[in-house]
Amino acid sequence: MMMLRFGATMAAFVLALAGGMARADGPVKIRLTFATIPGQLLAVFYQRPELLLHYGKSYTVEPSYIKGSGPQITALAAGELDFALYAPAALAFSIENAGLTDVRVIGDATRDGHEDYNSRKYMVRADSPIRTIDDLKGKILATNSIAGAMDTAMRVMLRRHGLEDKRDFQVVELDFPNQFPALLAGKIDLASIPLPFSIDVEKTGQARTLFTLKDAIGESDMTIITARTPFIAAHRAALVDFFEDTQRMMRWFYDPANRQQALEIVASFTKKPAASYAPWLLTKQDDYRDPDIRPNLQAVQADIDNQAKLGLLKSSFDVSKYADLSLVDEAARRPR
Repeated sequence: MMMLRFGATMAAFVLALAGGMARADGPVKIRLTFATIPGQLLAVFYQRPELLLHYGKSYTVEPSYIKGSGPQITALAAGELDFALYAPAALAFSIENAGLTDVRVIGDATRDGHEDYNSRKYMVRADSPIRTIDDLKGKILATNSIAGAMDTAMRVMLRRHGLEDKRDFQVVELDFPNQFPALLAGKIDLASIPLPFSIDVEKTGQARTLFTLKDAIGESDMTIITARTPFIAAHRAALVDFFEDTQRMMRWFYDPANRQQALEIVASFTKKPAASYAPWLLTKQDDYRDPDIRPNLQAVQADIDNQAKLGLLKSSFDVSKYADLSLVDEAARRPR
């Protein structure tokens, strides 16, 4: 009898412990990254959980700043990150260099050159004698990252005009905030200027746009969302909830009735005044963001094909084999 009582007590203890562990586990924590705010708005959406249906119930979000694609790939490979937000080229590097053949494109964060929305700018000094692409021969061109999205588009445009790196021009890497000062100082001849920097640069009247990213390669999916298949399989229901809430917040942010609140949320996150975002954020001067967070796989494919043609990747591949859009599609089918 004593043994039976002991066994029953132990069984109750194990069940209680298991129940406590299940409660402690709680919602799935989604660790996602951002490199730029307000460009990549996802990290901002979850600052207002009261507007979301599932936040804190089936999932939570832990956003963190990671500057570039390389560290994101490393973190994704090490299991320290669940969602990577990076350029299409990073998808290729994840597969080719890091061996992450289980990585999948599951969503979209920002697009360039969609219809009449903003496109990133390649700018020269206002008083520069450079008037055409051909005039860039022998010049120094700045990019934020070799093989990045803006670097690739720049090279595509110059190759179209018969200009090749090292033979006809020199490329230097500079962080975006440093490119306009370097341009004014005469240290570079062409600067790659994305939002929000282009807004301030244009206001100075000291630089002009020579061409845009859209001029070079058409619409581009600048930031895709990726995750690994084991994480997707283990937490599928929670991820559909996440995308339903994300789609809901995307529409909420773009609703004119909520504009001031949306600007204030972004301002609070970035510690900058809302007035600095008011003229352009969430307008057509801004990047395009798909309401359903659905990526443009054709644009992703084109970007990777361009990278391969330029020799920045070993080879191209079929992007559709590394995409799982079932999560955003299922979320979009839910009643609004």
